[in-house]
Parts: sequence; C-alpha cells; structure tokens
Amino acid sequence: MANSLNVRHPSKAARMAGLAFVVVGSGFGGLAMALRLRALGADVTIVERLSSVGGRARVFKRNGFTHDAGPTVITAPFLFDELFQLFDKKRKDYCDFIPLETWYDFVFDDGTKFSYTGDLNHTYNQIGQFDQRDVKGYQRLLNLSESIFKVGFEQLSDQPFTRFWTMLKQVPALLKLQSYRTVYGLVSKYIHNEKLRKVFSIHPLLVGGNPYTTTSIYTLIHYLERKWGIHFAEGGTGAIVKSLEKLLIEEGVKIEANFDVTKIEINPQTKKVTGVLGADGRNIACDGIVFNGDPPYAYGKLLPSNLKRQRLRRPDSTTKYSMGLFVLFFGTKHVYEEVSHHTIWLGKRHEELLKDIFDCSRLADDFSLYIHRPTATDKSFAPEGCDSFYVLCPVPNLQLDLDWEKKGLELRDRIVCALTDTLLPNLNNYITDDFWMSPRDFQFDYKSIWGAGFSIAPILSQSAYFRYHNRDPEISNLFFVGAGTHPGAGVPGVLSSAKVTEKLVLESFKY
Repeated sequence: MANSLNVRHPSKAARMAGLAFVVVGSGFGGLAMALRLRALGADVTIVERLSSVGGRARVFKRNGFTHDAGPTVITAPFLFDELFQLFDKKRKDYCDFIPLETWYDFVFDDGTKFSYTGDLNHTYNQIGQFDQRDVKGYQRLLNLSESIFKVGFEQLSDQPFTRFWTMLKQVPALLKLQSYRTVYGLVSKYIHNEKLRKVFSIHPLLVGGNPYTTTSIYTLIHYLERKWGIHFAEGGTGAIVKSLEKLLIEEGVKIEANFDVTKIEINPQTKKVTGVLGADGRNIACDGIVFNGDPPYAYGKLLPSNLKRQRLRRPDSTTKYSMGLFVLFFGTKHVYEEVSHHTIWLGKRHEELLKDIFDCSRLADDFSLYIHRPTATDKSFAPEGCDSFYVLCPVPNLQLDLDWEKKGLELRDRIVCALTDTLLPNLNNYITDDFWMSPRDFQFDYKSIWGAGFSIAPILSQSAYFRYHNRDPEISNLFFVGAGTHPGAGVPGVLSSAKVTEKLVLESFKY
C-alpha cells in the first residue's frame, strides 16, 4: 500500500517497506512514533487537528512575547538524541539543550524558600537549614530512588505490558521497592520536616498525579534528575518540535495539519483498522494506526460502538483522571531578575487543597502555582526590557461543571493579585498581553476527556498492565502512544511509550 521512500537504514527499512501507517496526533509521543516507523521503512503520515504539529507542546506568540504552552522541563535528553540517531544524525545539529543550574525555587506561604539545584552539596546545605536530620534522610531517599529507577525506568518503561503475566512477574520487585506506598508516604518515611516533605513529593503533580495517592514508583524521578540534570531547549520546547518536524520532512514523513479525525475505519470481517476519515471528508487508507491522544476519546468517539472497548479493568465510572489545568500566559513591561526559571509557589494548604482538586471537585479560594520564566535563560522570549511568563494553576477537571469564561477571569485576577503581593511586585501595573487556557480548552483543543491535563491519573491501579495498553487487545493493528498509555505522562514517559509501541508494531506485523 505504501510508496517506497529512501531511508538511511536499508537493513531496517526492509523490515516494514511497503506498509503505510497513520499517526493520529503530533505530540511528542506521536512525533517519536512517526520517526521510529519511518526508520523501519514504513510510509508514515501524521494527521493533526491543529494548524501545526506539537500537540500540547504548542507555542503562542503575542506582540513580541513567546509562550511555550506545554512542558518546560527536559529530563533524560538521550530520549530525544535516540530519534535523530535513527537516521545517523545528531540532535545538537538541530537544537541545543541548556542545562539549568537552579532546577526549581520553592517559595512557601510564610516567605521561606528552598532552592533545588543540581549541586548535591548545595542541596544538602538547603535541607540542613530546615532540619539537619533530613540531610541523611534525603541521601537514603536518593539511594532508594536509584533502586526504583533501575527497575521502573531502565527495566520497565520501554517494555510492553499487554499481558497480565508480564505484570505479575514484576510484583516481587515492586513490593520490595514499596510501590504500594504513595509518593508522599515514602518521602515521609525519610524526611521529617513538613516543608521538605512537600518539596520532595512534588513530582507527581508535574505529570498529573496527587502525591498523596500516586504510586511511589514516581520517586524514581529524583534519581533521573540527578543522573541527567534538568534542561531547557534553546528557543524553548517549541524549538524541539520544529527540529523534529524538520527531521520528519527530511526523512519523507507526510504531515497533514488541520485534519480533524472523526472516524477510525475498521473492516468488520478482519477486525483491523483500514484508515481514518477527516471532518472535511478526506480519507487516508493505511495498514496500521497509532493514536497519540487520550485513549478513552478514541474508544468513545472514533471507533464503532459495537466493537469491544479496551478498558482499565475497572468500570468507567471509577476511572480516575488527572486534574485540570488553568494556565495563565502573560508578558511584563519589567524584568524580574530575582525570579528563577522555574518557581513553585506553595500555598498554606497542601493536602487539603489537593483533596479539593482531585477528590472533591471543588475550585478553592486558595491555590499553589508553578511559575515559568523562560527569559531567565533565553532572552528571545520577550522584547528587550520585558519578561515572559506562564503560571500553571492545578484546578479540578471538568467533572466539576464550571463556567470557565467567568471563573477564568476571576481566577486570573486572583493569581495576579497574589503574585503582585509576593513574587512579582507591581505585577498589576506591569502585566501585558495576558490570556489563559482552562480545562475547557484542553477538552476542545486536545480532545481530552473531562479536560484532564494528563489523561488518566498515575495511581497504582492505573499503571503498567492496568493502564491503557499500547496495542488494542482485539484490533492487532491499532496502537497507542502518549500520556494515557504505559508508562505514563511527562516527556520521558511519552517518548518511552513510542519505544514500547515500536516493539508491539514489530510483533503484530511479525518482524
């Protein structure tokens, strides 16, 4: 079915030459999967409903200000390097990664601060200012994180979990590493100071999880950060997307933007996908489909209702989704030199606030904030004498029915007021070109169920085998990549999901 195109690995190319694949969605998982399929010799077409590729890693430009809308933290940079190496190319020739000295500045409601850096001695000194006992506790936590990393990341993150036996074999190791604990629970075992407990259990929130309910497997991020550092792409995350797009075009991958898929077509006799249908009537036939989007959307909206639906071994009504996101973008007619690249501002309430967001579906009067100031590293994000910001505020997803046009304006004003009084003095006078995204935008733009920011939540009962499988159990040529599949959300997660799915593609087509 496919047109034979030249690729740089003839031996690999011969494996899947003559096969055509459609990748639906162009987030990092979709872009990575398209490149992996192309390196195997397949004819690949990416269809994207928005006007440009990148998915949630899109870019907004307003009056000289640039705003990355998606992830701002790059860890495990080798996962990007691998994509270029598939074609004997170097990522550095396409985009550069800048290591950050200060990873995160934490600011507490009483004004105290904790600076989290790549310098271990500096981290120990920072910890000691809160509780000297916790220096040794953090060392023990980091050692355990390494052990979890060696299993959870090195052994399991790129392995398919389509069979229950695969999961069962890992149970002893996971139990030994205390995966039954929550992230906060495990951190609390080693850290005494309550503020430090909040700091060292923050990572699940960056991938859509509540630290008080997310499996402690996610504490592997501590070691992952220490191993490779935290980076920012020169030109922003959008520059990574552009570099991958350039590579895709060079290698003959077709990109169809403004293509809103309304149906995944299936042959009822063979129970195999045969193509996709767009809202404008365009049809693309193929031998296989990789869906880079929210799996429940594909099953609920794009696939025939009479087909058996892939489920999470639990009723839909009890499926837990990640929180929603309210993201405020703005420029300032002032440079806030004292504000670092990433700041996490923690309000007075923590566990109670997270319960409001995740369990009670209540938009509270208070909040905690993730503040991204890319101009701390890259001045190109704003005109001279200005700063660029985005502020991410976790909120309930759309299981709480709110008028976000009204509530968005109210929340915007409350955030600006709070930042004016704390981190960004006189912000109310300096702010310019502001706009925001709410869970409604995530639902409309990304077809995210309930407008969830990271698909289903990363709890233990929705992980590995109990997450949406990277290949449909019944339809052998329908595959999934992205946050909703194994291993989960976050840039390393979605890039690793493409490695998992590549193995399943080869297995399905018997290569």
